[in-house]
Formats: sequence, C-alpha cells, structure tokens
Amino acid sequence: MSHINHFDLRSFDLNLLVAFDALMQERSVTRAATRLKVGQPAMSHSLSTLRVLLLDELFVRVGTVMQPTAHALALAEPVRLALAQIQAALRAPSTFDPATEERTFRLGFSSEVELLLIPGLTARLRRAAPGLRLLSRQTGSDEVHRLLDEGVLDLAVGCFQAVAQRHKAQFLFEQALSCVFNPDRLDIGMPIGLADYLALPHALVTLTDSLQGCLEAALDAIDARLNVVSASSEFLSVLATVAASPMITTIPTRMAQLYGPRFGLAAGPAPLDLTLPAVSMVWSARLDQDPASSWFRAEVADTLLAFEAAAQDAPKRMRREELALELAGQRPRKEPA
Repeated sequence: MSHINHFDLRSFDLNLLVAFDALMQERSVTRAATRLKVGQPAMSHSLSTLRVLLLDELFVRVGTVMQPTAHALALAEPVRLALAQIQAALRAPSTFDPATEERTFRLGFSSEVELLLIPGLTARLRRAAPGLRLLSRQTGSDEVHRLLDEGVLDLAVGCFQAVAQRHKAQFLFEQALSCVFNPDRLDIGMPIGLADYLALPHALVTLTDSLQGCLEAALDAIDARLNVVSASSEFLSVLATVAASPMITTIPTRMAQLYGPRFGLAAGPAPLDLTLPAVSMVWSARLDQDPASSWFRAEVADTLLAFEAAAQDAPKRMRREELALELAGQRPRKEPA
C-alpha cells in the first residue's frame, strides 16, 4: 500500500468526495443536493470548495446540464471505487477466526491466578487457535487499570474490579483458604485447631516485606501471629518447602486442590475467619464488543470451569497413581492409620 500523507488529507472533508460523486451521477447541482438530502446552497458551496482544492472547474454548464471536465472524468472512477471501499469497510462486520488468527494476547494476573489458569488455557489454545500466543505478567491492583487504559494489557484476571465506565468486569469465582502439609513429615489431624495452627512452623507466600504475607490483616483482627520460618513470593517454592519439611502453609483452596497432590501434600480448612476478595476478569470497555476479545474471555472462563473438575479429581487421580506404583512394587504400601 502506498504511503498516505495524512497532513495533506486532514483538511479534505470526505463529504466533498461524496458531493463530487453525486454531481457526476446527476450532472445537476439541484438533483445532487436532493440525492444527498442537503440544500442547494450547501451543494454549491461544496462544488466551489472542490474547484479551489483541485484547481479545476470540474463541471461546466452546457445548457441545463453540468458537463464534467477532463480532470473530473479522470477522477470519477477512482473516487467512486474509494467510496465503495470505505462503505464496504464500514458495513462489514468484524470477524475473528481462532483457527487462522495470529496475534498475542497480553494478560495481567494477581498472585496465584496465573498458575491456575495459564497451563490449561495454553493447552486449549494450542488445540483451537495455534496461531495465538500468551504473554502474561503479575500485575498489582495499583497499576492494572492504567495498563488496561494504555493497551499494555488486553485482559486482567485476579482480585480486580471495574472502577469506571471505561472498564468492564466479569465475576469468576470466590476464594477460600486451606492449610497444606506433608503427612509423611508432620503428624497432625484435620481439621487443624487454631492453637496448633498458630504454633506450627509456617511457610507463607508474601508479596511484601511482611513475613505474615496476605494473612496479616486477618491475624491482626484476632491479635495473633503465625510462626513463620520461611516466606517467598512464589507458590510453587512454598509448596516445595512444605513438602520437604515438617511445617504447614496456608494457600488458596484451588491452589491446594490442584498442586497439593503433586507435592504429596494433604489439605484441610484454615482455622481463620478470613474473607478474600473474589477473582474477576477486567478489560477495557473499548474491547467489549471486539470478537477476538470476547472469544478469548470465554476461553478464560471455560478454562477455569474445567479446572474446577480437574481440581476435584486430583486427589483421586494421585491415589490411583500411588496404587499403580504399589502394585508394580515401586513404592512401599501405605498401611491404614
């Protein structure tokens, strides 16, 4: 496509080309004005402006008919084709074919949501939309709306909300907390009582300088502190730590359901009265009707629905794998307690 000089075009009103095409079709200022539903003075003004801009008379009166000049005849077909292309572009519905589309979706996440969503979402996209790519980043609530406004992110998933009309949001799920530990290293029953919970050595996820992490506000409410001996910003690091040591951690229940069994960990409810913010999707209102964005948001929601079923089945699946190893003689049989 040839270069477009926007500076030259910015003062050329598209309506002038519409007026020119109407004059070419009607060969009469009066009939052209009627065709465009404008007054005759307005049409005469458009013709005068065209003559000044194009340095040509364009139409010369011969009897009762306005005959086009050679320059007008040369312009007629290109102008009509250009107007037809503009009209087709404006009328054509936006389309999106995930099977052939090639683009990158940029996602922002809060905390553990990336681990819950990205593996399953990537697998879905590889099957349905092999040309789509994901670029994800951890995003704080203090910056998420700015990044959506600036187009740095296409979608944010986490403990976020729409804060203005320029943002849209969709609820995904409520959150709860679970205690997680290695039953081979820590002999404790479930559910864990508050006294044991406060006394046991704890590993926590924290995104701040506080060892108490995201539980700090809830602990302040009951005037308590956990016996935190290890804190990390990564969930998998904390789970690996608990798997290797006689200690516990407190993490979102969905994370415990999906990843706890992979580390050989047991889980139970946390003895804290703690309400966590819900997880939602948030996006810019300018993308609300975009077919690609709408499709992608549906894939995110469906991935999380599929995760719910997988998380519920994870302990059963791990037990089946353990039994298979026991039958094959590759793992000592666990005696019932």
